[in-house]
Amino acid sequence: MALPKRRKSHARVRTKRAQWKAAKLTTTSCPHCSATILPHRACTSCGYYNGRQVLPPRTRITPRPEDE
Repeated sequence: MALPKRRKSHARVRTKRAQWKAAKLTTTSCPHCSATILPHRACTSCGYYNGRQVLPPRTRITPRPEDE
């Protein structure tokens, strides 16, 4: 197997590593409820995708009186 003839310097390695950065997430607004969502995914708050409901709408869970 081939091996490198010389060791790579810190500057050369770090210059190459500097290009590896996390990209900012792209978000859009839901046309039905205008919540912020990721593109090409069903809205988690209203359950709509592509003009039709594909998930049940999210409801807030309220505690039962005996749990308090």
